Amino acid sequence: MSPRAAPPRFGPLQLALAVAGTAAATLDLCMDGWVAAEYARRGHPGWAALSLSLLAAASAAAQACSWLWLRSDPPALRPAVPLALLAALHLLQLGFFFRCLHALRVGWRVCWAKAEEEEEQRHMAFLSHDISMLRLFETFLENTPQLTLLLYIILRTNKAELSQGLGMGTAFLCVSWSLLDYHQSLRSFLQDKHELSRGSSLIYFLWNLFLICPRILAVALFALRWPYGVAVHFPLVWLAMFLWVSLQGTDFMESWGPEQLYRAMVAVILYFSWFNVARGRTLYRSIIYHSFILVDSTLLALAWLWDQAPSEEHSYLIPVVSAALPCYLLGLGLRVTYYKWLHPNVQVQQEGRSDEVDASAGSDEAEFRSFLKPDLVNRRMQWLAQTHFALSQPALNGAAAVESAV
Repeated sequence: MSPRAAPPRFGPLQLALAVAGTAAATLDLCMDGWVAAEYARRGHPGWAALSLSLLAAASAAAQACSWLWLRSDPPALRPAVPLALLAALHLLQLGFFFRCLHALRVGWRVCWAKAEEEEEQRHMAFLSHDISMLRLFETFLENTPQLTLLLYIILRTNKAELSQGLGMGTAFLCVSWSLLDYHQSLRSFLQDKHELSRGSSLIYFLWNLFLICPRILAVALFALRWPYGVAVHFPLVWLAMFLWVSLQGTDFMESWGPEQLYRAMVAVILYFSWFNVARGRTLYRSIIYHSFILVDSTLLALAWLWDQAPSEEHSYLIPVVSAALPCYLLGLGLRVTYYKWLHPNVQVQQEGRSDEVDASAGSDEAEFRSFLKPDLVNRRMQWLAQTHFALSQPALNGAAAVESAV
């Protein structure tokens, strides 16, 4: 067992990023409300209702997760407010924002109030991990469906309002950023914390963006010809992903019922983006997943072309659709580039140092950070870290291709 390491340092930069993340979530919520109000004002109550329904469903799922986690956490790690008040805040869909504000309060105390004890640092790490995971859930359950709906409406009306353009821009940034933030949060559990460089972070951000954009475009195009067909396509693909996740035997939540909620939310993420939930090498699972999504998205786009030749007003979509496949392949290429040349483990090996996570053949406990005391371990995120950062086989070109990544 490695000696106990110090917790990741939470400083002014991390506090600024936490403030920016909370502000971005608030801005995104306001943009969604603005877009829905514009739909209603312009005589499209159905679109407004659908937009608000997606927002409500995503919020309810995230609040349910947040509440279940709070109830299972040690009392010492809960905010110093009555449990009944926490329950009321979650019922009012304010639980996530309360978590963010509570984390900012603790972070401010850690940074500026001379409270630099390890206990405070550990507490802040615990809070940050949960917020990162909840942000990822809410982003994919709300932003990606909203993006698809926004793109469908723009294509249907053949014009884009200012609110729609801003809404799409903020949503795309939130989706890609949430994946990067989640990946960086998981890396804090590594025994030797090799953080992502700026270049690695940029490539990680871009590859997720390039993979998600064509998927959303394909679904929106399919909905343009068969609006109700998406109501059949999504449940079928979601069910297939849910069964795939279930067969991999996840162990994220505390009991069977909440675990099904987790699997259901992961299945939604998989509808749009890769997300690993099982230990071991992900090469073959990743190939199967990306092949399935590539074929499925291609069929959706071809269905749009086959049903009816694009009208003159939609003629600009032909080059857009033609660019979707190269965009997806570019995303896959950037992912390969990241793992072969830009991954932190590659840089470590080039410097002649061993990364205990990727080079060790020992037990799981010896591979991950022991900076948290047993009563402060975020079991959920630790399990995900052990899932995403699997044991490696050193013979694989010295690369981190065995790392199970989002």
